[in-house]
Amino acid sequence: TLTATLCFEQSYGLVDGDSASGAELFALLSALANVPIHQGKACTGAVSQMGEILPVGGVTEKVHGFFDLCKAKGLTGDQGVIIPKANVENLLLKQEVIDAVESGQFHIWAVERVEEAIELLTGMEAGVRGPDGKFPEGTLFFKVEEKLKELAEKAKSLEEEKGEKGKGEG
Repeated sequence: TLTATLCFEQSYGLVDGDSASGAELFALLSALANVPIHQGKACTGAVSQMGEILPVGGVTEKVHGFFDLCKAKGLTGDQGVIIPKANVENLLLKQEVIDAVESGQFHIWAVERVEEAIELLTGMEAGVRGPDGKFPEGTLFFKVEEKLKELAEKAKSLEEEKGEKGKGEG
């Protein structure tokens, strides 16, 4: 069998805890699908077991921090931060960020679900299971599922090889 577990515990440090769970999940999905994430986009948000993007603390500071970094490197109009939709009411942005958002030089995307965020980060449709239980070909989740099937087959083959080697011994 093939198993993987990610655990994001609540903590109160400066840069850790469950507010990074979305970013970790997106990195994992990107790696499995072999689809790159746009490097001009940052994200914050916790993730529920049902794929909901949950609110986190310090959203204003996180937006300001990434904006300052992008501004120092040069605003391109493609950069921005993905935040939980539930955090929009908590934003207290400095005027410089508001102006950059209004002029299209910087973006703040508010999302409710993993699918929305991964589509923004990769530019690829996430995919929804059809009545047959499968994701449509060409979607990110189809690619992830195919990779997981491939890894499961490799793990099964290795277990079978290990079992065959063990039978001849003793």
